Amino acid sequence: MMDLQDKELAERLRLAGLRPTRQRLSLAAILFGPGDRHVSAETLHQEALAAKIDVSLATVYNTLNQFKAAGLLREVAFEGDRTFFDTNTSNHFHYYLEETDSLVDIGTDGLEVKGLPPLPPGTEIDRIDIIVRLRKAPK
Repeated sequence: MMDLQDKELAERLRLAGLRPTRQRLSLAAILFGPGDRHVSAETLHQEALAAKIDVSLATVYNTLNQFKAAGLLREVAFEGDRTFFDTNTSNHFHYYLEETDSLVDIGTDGLEVKGLPPLPPGTEIDRIDIIVRLRKAPK
């Protein structure tokens, strides 16, 4: 029998146009349970295995991409193949902490992006992604 959290997750998936399969529900519970977070496919896969959820890494990648396409996640990609999935889909920026290989949200209050070059004809800005890379300061 489904508990309240499972029913809410199933409804959330349905509203996004996704069928609430067992694997999608299990991964959604890990992703959306603890609040806003940034995960890689590998991290989510490790968390799923630790929770005794039998799922392949390929299934995790597919599910994350389906959640992204449905608007449930935001993809934050940089350095070619480095990708995080963000449960906070609002307009915001990120600090990347090199030592811990993690992202931290930056709010947009009071932040301005100035001096953008003219846009090509027939285009408009969808969003601006800013990632500020941080490292430990020397002592």
